[in-house]
Amino acid sequence: MIDFPFAVVAFDLDGTLADTAPDLTAALNHALGRMGRPPIPAEDVRHMVGHGARALLQKGLSATGEVNEALIEEGFPILLDYYYAHIADHTRPFDGLEAALDTLAARGVKLAICTNKLEGLSRELVDALGWQDRFVALVGGDTLPVRKPDPAPLLEAIARAGGGRAAFVGDSITDTDTARAAGIPCVAVTFGFSDRPVDQLGADRLIDHFDELVPALLALG
Repeated sequence: MIDFPFAVVAFDLDGTLADTAPDLTAALNHALGRMGRPPIPAEDVRHMVGHGARALLQKGLSATGEVNEALIEEGFPILLDYYYAHIADHTRPFDGLEAALDTLAARGVKLAICTNKLEGLSRELVDALGWQDRFVALVGGDTLPVRKPDPAPLLEAIARAGGGRAAFVGDSITDTDTARAAGIPCVAVTFGFSDRPVDQLGADRLIDHFDELVPALLALG
């Protein structure tokens, strides 16, 4: 029985559920180093995340010199291989997240993930963080022919979680644009990887800590 205004709450992954920046930075800089490029500071990498690993490499190459499709093809497997092997060396859930997930689950809410991270990488990370049983659906950047901000992946994640009234939680303009296109309310975290001030995201609610998530969702409901 659902004791909550939303039957499904879907989440973005990187920068929303977990701070993945340290391991993404290490993987990007490993690939750049192998290609003779200088490393990029972790704080800069945080604002490059959100469109998948291939786009991350493209941005990293662009920030350190020439970028073209051949260079991306060369570096992409280097980045992926390293990231698979070190996917949760330093990645951690954001403070208060797991308690918020517990509260939602206890109220009958189904939890889903909708990310532009490759589905295989996403499942690897979810397993590494011990979240296999927390999320009933996961749609990654390559699960469908399209990715966020197209609404189809979010709508698919909600459907796979059982459907019903839903909300989305993210950290970027990609996430808020996706929710808007899908016609569902969006909560944005202020501590994620946004490339712009969070008050410019157009979210229905902003939260500074996951302790505020359930009250924010109740207010939206």
